[in-house]
Amino acid sequence: MTGAAQTPKLMAVAMVLFALGLLAVIAIFAMFALGRHDLPLWLNLAAGVLIPAGMALGLFSAIRQARQRR
Repeated sequence: MTGAAQTPKLMAVAMVLFALGLLAVIAIFAMFALGRHDLPLWLNLAAGVLIPAGMALGLFSAIRQARQRR
């Protein structure tokens, strides 16, 4: 990468996955606050999978980028 302002593509994907997971968590809390208790399975899976996947991919991308700079 030529500039420090550029975000590697892998990190951008990680941020999108993490953001989608956070949106799922916010939706779960909003639906629960509105009185819904039978939440869809896909929403629970999205919250439980996307956040850790985004964090793991972001960590992998950061470590990879740091090793490339050496």
